Amino acid sequence: MATRELTGETFESAVTDNDIVLVDFWATWCPPCKQFAPTYESASEQHTDIVFGKVDTDAEQDLSMQFGIRSIPTLMAFREQVLVFSQPGALPPAALEQVITAVKELDMDDVRAKIAEQETAQA
Repeated sequence: MATRELTGETFESAVTDNDIVLVDFWATWCPPCKQFAPTYESASEQHTDIVFGKVDTDAEQDLSMQFGIRSIPTLMAFREQVLVFSQPGALPPAALEQVITAVKELDMDDVRAKIAEQETAQA
């Protein structure tokens, strides 16, 4: 599956309607973003079970602010509607594969239990 452009109107449904969603926050003027784009596109073609979305931070400033994007590219991964990874910087292919593998292997029951523990401790 090729990457797809995500907007304020399509972002939420992409995350809620799919098990795993990777999101690349980028901009057309950003050299590291341009460097990362072919790696990201290639991974999207290899992992057809994952949605690979792209958010143009210039066109979607509200989304960028909502997620606190301060550096681009920033890669985020959602698994079962939970943000499980967020890191700025262009990843080389091997590192992107490691992220994808780790996200696929997550025990989401354990992740949700840890989130619940944190919320209880903060309350």
